[in-house]
Amino acid sequence: MKSRFALTVVLAFSLGQFATAGNWPAWRADLAGSAETTESGLPTSWSADNNVKWRTALPDRGNSTPVIWGDKVFVTQVVEDDDFRSLMCFNRKNGKLIWQKGVKYSEKEPSHRTNPYCSASPVTDGKRVIVTFASAGVFCYDMDGKLLWRRDLGRQHHTWGNASSPLLYKDLCILYHGPGPGSFMVGMDKFTGKTVWKFDEPNWKIGKRTDGFQGNEARGIVGSFSTPIIVKADGRDELIMSFPMEMRGFNPETGSELWNCKGLNPLVYCSPVYHDGVVVAMGGYYGNSMAVRIGGSGDVTRTHRLWHKVRHNGGIGSGVAKDGHIYYPNSGGTGFCVNIKTGEEIWSNKLAGKSRQTGAWGSPVLAGDTIYFMNQGGDTLVYKADTKFKQVAANPIGEKSNSSIVFSDGDVFIRTHKALWCIGKK
Repeated sequence: MKSRFALTVVLAFSLGQFATAGNWPAWRADLAGSAETTESGLPTSWSADNNVKWRTALPDRGNSTPVIWGDKVFVTQVVEDDDFRSLMCFNRKNGKLIWQKGVKYSEKEPSHRTNPYCSASPVTDGKRVIVTFASAGVFCYDMDGKLLWRRDLGRQHHTWGNASSPLLYKDLCILYHGPGPGSFMVGMDKFTGKTVWKFDEPNWKIGKRTDGFQGNEARGIVGSFSTPIIVKADGRDELIMSFPMEMRGFNPETGSELWNCKGLNPLVYCSPVYHDGVVVAMGGYYGNSMAVRIGGSGDVTRTHRLWHKVRHNGGIGSGVAKDGHIYYPNSGGTGFCVNIKTGEEIWSNKLAGKSRQTGAWGSPVLAGDTIYFMNQGGDTLVYKADTKFKQVAANPIGEKSNSSIVFSDGDVFIRTHKALWCIGKK
């Protein structure tokens, strides 16, 4: 019995950290970016004055999502007036600030007015927590806030800033340092920060559009805001990243390319979504969408691409998958259910909240057969992961948010532009 338990533990951590009851160690919960919890009995109804365990004010706005390990909640936070980029650590039981560490960075770095600095979420393995502050560097702290190492990966320069979050795989911290000129993906030793491998993203030159793209893409704005994922295919681990124009698969230990698939558009906001041997990639704002069967070699556009849609309906938020379907929102707050292997749209429905601001930047999360999704007005819409649309609840808290919610020990954690919230049954 003891040896069987030990084997189970080894297998559970063979791909690094995963979201278990109580822990939510990365932006999308685990290496595969599932945004799914095994917890049950989570609250489905709350408001600003109902089922709130605590609310802690934050010093400035922010788009990142909290991560949780044990009794600690970690949030990246900019203080714009002070040019301060930081990581904050809170007590998950009462919301009190334990420590805040960071760096002052006053050099000019472009970003969209709705995308403040520190939009990338942290990642932790319970011994260290790693965060990227873009041009200000990558920082690794222990759980008590002691700086273990820092890296300067160079300037990031994109008119809309950045958002890609780091992930931990075995002894590596993997990060996409982009978008913008000279973007790359890097695997760093998580103990020292030293570079183990590096992949330089091709620099796409977008000229006069002849393939249906309009607006910003027609003006040559190119970039990816995606966070990579790691999945297992035919006995091997694959690191998968959505770049401008294409999706690529890598060996996560060496950074060597395994396969590539063409069909995306110049601007990519969503992270890949994996389910049952298939990964879906989406551009945003009427960008392209495609599904690819993983496990290939070389250019798999003709052999492994299952479906491809030009000027599709994706948005900024990344989807969740269950029972052969992917569920995702567009930027206007409409939800979609699509067959993941055929691309057939099963339903689309407005996710009706109580706020006037129904737009959507956040990503949905999954608990059993229930999806939780927060719009920009601070309403969390709860609906079923089913081939027939059924909304369960609309829970307003009255504060703007571009973040995604997370779960921990039966509680729901929400980050808004004003505060960090813990929702749960008292």
